[in-house]
Amino acid sequence: MREYLAVLLPLLERRPASFTGVTVRANIGLTTPGEGRVPVLLAALGTQMLRLAGEQADGTILWMTGPATVRDHIVPTITEAAAAAGRPAPRVACILPVCVTSDPDGARERAARVFAIYGELPSYRAMLDREGATGPGDVAIVGDEDAVGTQIRFLAEAGVTDFVAGEYGRGEDATRTRTFLRSLLH
Repeated sequence: MREYLAVLLPLLERRPASFTGVTVRANIGLTTPGEGRVPVLLAALGTQMLRLAGEQADGTILWMTGPATVRDHIVPTITEAAAAAGRPAPRVACILPVCVTSDPDGARERAARVFAIYGELPSYRAMLDREGATGPGDVAIVGDEDAVGTQIRFLAEAGVTDFVAGEYGRGEDATRTRTFLRSLLH
């Protein structure tokens, strides 16, 4: 990832990239339309990747990572690395499954089934373990509008700067979830 960023970051800053590493080699330039730099968020969960994201990127983007893990692991690690590198506070984008429903137990069971693979993949399993979660259903944001709103606020309090809802409800739950999420934009 360090080698990849050695090429990508200069290009996004409208500078040529000249780099020879172990796995990446480039001597290129890039012309892009528009003004300003494209922000770079790394999918970083582990300590080394979070440090790299803090040192060189604009932040991290998370999946299957609950509020306690964001608060106790993600935010301190990436923020410390950014500060040590003289960089601004990093963004922490978090995506979690969301379902506004009158049947939270059923919605958690559905999340556990739909997202089961993430409980088996090592990097996500490590985040679920840090959270004390048995699986994806435990970090899904479910409940009525008040409960879902409260859970999203907990994420913000934990240090999430950008929240992305992974809506997974069906039928009336899907409609209710989208309506509620739209209300948060106003």
